[in-house]
Amino acid sequence: MVKNGIVSKFKGIGRQVRAIYVSSYIPRECGIGTYTKDLTNAVNELNPDYLAEIMVLDDPDQRVTYPWEVKYKIDQNKIEDYISAADYINRSSSEVVSLQHEFGLNGGKNGEYILSFVERIKKPLVTTFHTILEQPSPNQKEIIKRIADKSTVVIVMVTEAIRRLTEIYGIDRKKVLMIHHGVPDIPLGGSEKFKEKTGLKGRKVASTINLISRNKGIEYAIEAIAKVAKLDPTIIYLVIGRTHPVVARFENENYRHELEALVKKYKIEENVRFLNRYIPIDQLVDYLRATDIYITPYLDPQQITSGALAYAVGAGKSCISTPYIYAQEVLAKGRGILTDFASSAGIADEMVYLINNPKEMREMEMKAYDYGRHMTWSNVALQHLDLLRLVAKESREELAVKV
Repeated sequence: MVKNGIVSKFKGIGRQVRAIYVSSYIPRECGIGTYTKDLTNAVNELNPDYLAEIMVLDDPDQRVTYPWEVKYKIDQNKIEDYISAADYINRSSSEVVSLQHEFGLNGGKNGEYILSFVERIKKPLVTTFHTILEQPSPNQKEIIKRIADKSTVVIVMVTEAIRRLTEIYGIDRKKVLMIHHGVPDIPLGGSEKFKEKTGLKGRKVASTINLISRNKGIEYAIEAIAKVAKLDPTIIYLVIGRTHPVVARFENENYRHELEALVKKYKIEENVRFLNRYIPIDQLVDYLRATDIYITPYLDPQQITSGALAYAVGAGKSCISTPYIYAQEVLAKGRGILTDFASSAGIADEMVYLINNPKEMREMEMKAYDYGRHMTWSNVALQHLDLLRLVAKESREELAVKV
């Protein structure tokens, strides 16, 4: 454990640090892979002497070619790969390991193969937990506890996750640090320019950006658009993102076809547009900047991170969301609107309210944008880098004492 806790000690440790990041990674279609790419890009700006090395958690079914910064590949379904990866790190010149943890990224029951890795490495470990369940199975709870026990520090992205780790999993509070999900530094306003750029001139734009799966609740947003379009025919809803590759593997495009059928049923083909393709980050930002109302109609109340919602808040967008954990926190204090799960009527009512109350909408956007200034990648990367520096520094000092 970092001496005397971590909250007050981890700023301003100036030395650059050699770090290995263990995560999924682009071009694999995975939110955590995108997160790690954005994080390491920002860290590299501050730590240019030792650029981030990636040890990728690979899904062999996706058959992707990784960029040069990926130095080692773990087949997520082979336990022997985790053991070999730990040995590689132990032999390397790296000073600290940053692990992005999500149950579905690793093989074995609930991803338990990762334990063979974390319990074998000899370098200090910093773990970011992307899922922390309120009611874990005994196996899930054991995995989180064992990873946390081996970690010098664990990072979470909402304060509710701190409560869960300490009260449900029994993790020492001094080990846990909250650092926001990062977002691009996007100027406020200017949506009309980007509507023209994206072919949406004259439209009132709502959007959802994510890999598509049934737990995203897109059908409820589409049903809401059918109601809103009767009052404002200029409304258009962009469903941006391909079907999640794991979903597509098991049910092909069935869910997307159901959504398309729903659009035809309500005769709102002019009000809903599916962008079913890979869209580079710069184009995603263009669509986000063209957006008037951002919607996350997700159905999982336990979701504790959402990169897409973080990006929308950081861009100062009016957001309507179901009340999953992450949304409750980032949209509090007037930064957005929460509506019931699985409620197209609730989404529609809130959209109409925003359209009819532009002054309140602008105030909400300003509150979201102000909050998002703490979440820019430059700020978030500095916090991560300072933490990694401190962990590496204290590890060196402990080794020196032992010698």
